[in-house]
Amino acid sequence: MGRRGPPQMSWCDMKHAMLFGLAGLMLSAVIAPSFAQDAGQIARIRGGAKSCAGCNLFQADFSYLDVERANLSKARLRQADLSLGTFDGANFSGADLSVSNAFGGRFTRANFAGANLENASFVGAYLGYSNFAGAKLTGANFSGAEMVGARGLSQSQLNTACGDAQTLLPRGLSIPRC
Repeated sequence: MGRRGPPQMSWCDMKHAMLFGLAGLMLSAVIAPSFAQDAGQIARIRGGAKSCAGCNLFQADFSYLDVERANLSKARLRQADLSLGTFDGANFSGADLSVSNAFGGRFTRANFAGANLENASFVGAYLGYSNFAGAKLTGANFSGAEMVGARGLSQSQLNTACGDAQTLLPRGLSIPRC
């Protein structure tokens, strides 16, 4: 029995393999930057900048930070840590805050109009007088949150979120238990 070498690829097979490999590299070059965080933009906010509309703040750590009246409209804050931070008057309209952690944060009069808050945790957060018009709340946890005076908040939005007996809502609204 003779020794067998590696299987031989035809020129056509090699050409297809190279094209698929090149296509994969090009696709990852185009897609990857849109998913990665922008460290420079995160540093700007951590340094006190008040405007970063449309910024990519994916997985940013803004815990314990004071970011009052900041414009973060249409920013990507997915999986960001906003816990125990102060975001009074901040504009999060159209922003993606899905799967973010806002435990104990203060968001007095913040604007969440049209924001994606899916699966976010606002446990123990203060959200008094904030605007939730058109915000997606599916899976968001508002246990112990204070939302008195919230505007644009509907029962149908709250039916997709959850809270507990300590969740304070505007009169006439209720929230399913987590």
